[in-house]
Amino acid sequence: MRAMVFDGHSPLLQLRELPDPQPGPGELLIDVHACGVCRTDLHVVDSELTQPKTPLVPGHEIVGVVSGLGEGVADFSIGERVGVPWLGHTCGHCSYCVRGKENLCDTPRFTGYTIDGGYAQRTLADSRYCFRLPDRYSDVEAAPLLCAGLIGHRTLSMAGEAKRIGIYGFGAAAHIVAQVARHEGREVYAFTRPGDTAAQALARRLGAQWAGASDEPSPRELDAALIFAPVGALVPIALRAVAKGGVVVCGGIHMSDIPSFPYDILWGERRLVSVANLTREDGHAFMKVAGECALDIETTVYPLTQANRALADLRAGRLAGAAVLDVRA
Repeated sequence: MRAMVFDGHSPLLQLRELPDPQPGPGELLIDVHACGVCRTDLHVVDSELTQPKTPLVPGHEIVGVVSGLGEGVADFSIGERVGVPWLGHTCGHCSYCVRGKENLCDTPRFTGYTIDGGYAQRTLADSRYCFRLPDRYSDVEAAPLLCAGLIGHRTLSMAGEAKRIGIYGFGAAAHIVAQVARHEGREVYAFTRPGDTAAQALARRLGAQWAGASDEPSPRELDAALIFAPVGALVPIALRAVAKGGVVVCGGIHMSDIPSFPYDILWGERRLVSVANLTREDGHAFMKVAGECALDIETTVYPLTQANRALADLRAGRLAGAAVLDVRA
């Protein structure tokens, strides 16, 4: 099979021919149709996440068809379409797992980081961590649901009943969660990098009350702010924008250092929290929502061999919405 491989040193992936993987007990062999290109992939190849297996096939927003079943698999069938997310394995017995917080597992494994992922024609996945996908989405449209959608939904859930939601960084996750928020009757205020008129236009088209640059003051006091851009300097800005009792939720897995800020912008029972990974329960809940919402998934599509260009476009901020590899192209 063909795969784009990270060697642990160069941020440029290498196209390689690899042996077809064979499913072990409990595993699915999946013919990959599409794989989203996530900012977490960028953090991996740019060595900001420092403990990947190497060599590594990145990619954790995988959509494909089951082509082989390992011993003991009973929940999926050959030919069935499945999605594979970031969370690939948990121990099941640490204090977090037994309390239903498997996203905080002490010894987890992650697709496209410690497990080979979907920048390849075939991949393996633990069947217990795979999801069925809503039929209404094509393979390319469904791929961003597996992380941008899932993490966005978990991030939004941490805002509780907040009515006015500010979203900082309007990329793959934000453009999905904005639609979910609107579906739930919330107001959305979108904050993009200065000068990113394409992202602002996309936000307005998807129902944002207002869209502007992240260095502009919010036109309304917010109940909650969701930060998807990996920019620590946005934390004090978001804290200034939220009302007393509000929450700032950092939805990314990596962020630059947060600068010091005066206590008065945290005071008033404002909260600053982070999102870590996802649970399988999150996945099932979000796929139900996605099936009901008719989400408009904005994608830029690349062939597998152009994965480096997709990552470069993401790094440079040239994308509106999500980048997706069409592995069969």
